[in-house]
Amino acid sequence: MTIDVLGIDLAKNVFQLHGVDRKGHPVFRRRVMRDQLLSVLAGIEPCTIAIEACTGAFCWARKFEALGHKVKIVSPQYVKPFVRRQKNDNNDAEAICTAVRQPHIPLVPKKTVEQQDVQALHRARQRMVNHRTAVVSQIRGLLLDRGIAFGKSITRARRMIPEILANPDNELTAMAREAIGELWDLFCDLDRRIAIFDAKIAAVFKSSAVCQRIARIKGVGPKTATAIVAAVGDGAEFKNGRHMAAWLGLVPRQHSSGDRQIMMGISKRGSQHLRSLLVHGARAVVRTAGTRNDPMNQWVTQLQERRGFNRATVAVANKNARIIWAVLRTGEPYRPAA
Repeated sequence: MTIDVLGIDLAKNVFQLHGVDRKGHPVFRRRVMRDQLLSVLAGIEPCTIAIEACTGAFCWARKFEALGHKVKIVSPQYVKPFVRRQKNDNNDAEAICTAVRQPHIPLVPKKTVEQQDVQALHRARQRMVNHRTAVVSQIRGLLLDRGIAFGKSITRARRMIPEILANPDNELTAMAREAIGELWDLFCDLDRRIAIFDAKIAAVFKSSAVCQRIARIKGVGPKTATAIVAAVGDGAEFKNGRHMAAWLGLVPRQHSSGDRQIMMGISKRGSQHLRSLLVHGARAVVRTAGTRNDPMNQWVTQLQERRGFNRATVAVANKNARIIWAVLRTGEPYRPAA
């Protein structure tokens, strides 16, 4: 029995294994517990192991590779079309095995422990930012219910809320003032925690030469640089810059048939966090392009005049994604056009 590809349906406790030979014929099926998985794989000759991208996938990939196996990680959206009949663990493992053997299925970039650490910083910080936004929205709603309104800006909230709480002449009762004051204390605590994460991300940026090379690109700062490196590493999983931009969801979505080519809005596939960082950075580039005369900014200005601010922003984000891929793959610093 020679296993060419072994598909594993990852789970918390029970794992389903499905192996096929070079012709795609099933030659191995087994259901194992979590504490038995590594010992079972250690007894199998080195082969290609296919798993879905899910919680714990990168950790298992490192353990499988330590046993001498080659690991391929595929996105669940590409596995689902190959699930036959009913959905169960055996059919899922078979679908994973079938999907990874297709030549056109893109793979998910593997991550090191260091990359996952940086990604954890970004995800934890984003959770704090989301909580802060929710708290400000609730405070604004409570105040609006009492006839007190102010703008949506976080900066304006920091200035206005303490003034409103300190003003004894407004329509806030003692109970409402106390409740909003507690929410304001929570907001300040979230601000403090976000600042801690910002400092940690800044320290990662300063210690990484790769991140500093990427940050020389207009519209890319420390947070974007560290998040990109944490997500894609050296970009080896992508054939070119366009593939990386497509993976980030920054290319048009097609709805075409025959000779009728319809290009729609961007696909918004992939990581929303990475795409947001690139788009926010690109928005700053477009907003300040009119004040500079270098070739890049002239191109941005002309594009904005033809296609509008939002399309120009996405185009700059797409361009930056391609430049980032080139910097990662070549190892050379970014050299803007003179």
